Amino acid sequence: MKTLGTHNYYVYILTNKMKTVLYTGVTNDLKARLYWHQNPEAISKHFTAKYKCFFLLYYESFQDIETAISREKQIKGWTRKKKDDLITGFNQTWRFLNKDIEE
Repeated sequence: MKTLGTHNYYVYILTNKMKTVLYTGVTNDLKARLYWHQNPEAISKHFTAKYKCFFLLYYESFQDIETAISREKQIKGWTRKKKDDLITGFNQTWRFLNKDIEE
C-alpha cells in the first residue's frame, strides 16, 4: 500500500511565442522543468526545443504521479479546440505564466 507524501506533480502546457504549437508534459518540479525547456542543450532534438515551446500557459497540481500521468495522457489525446478551451478556462488571456512560477 502506497502512502501519500507531500509530493507535488504537475501537468503543464507550453506554447511558442506565436501560440501556434502546444506541448503537454508532466513533472515533479515545474520551476526546474521550465528552466530546462528554456535552456536546452545546443544539439537538442526535443519537441520543445525544435518548436521553441518555452512559454507556460496552463498547469495542474496532483499528489499522485499515476493520476498526473493519466491526466497528461488524457489532455494529449484531446483536440486542439478542447485544449484551447482548457487553457482559456484557466488563463483567459493566454498570458505567459513563467514568471509566476519562477518567483
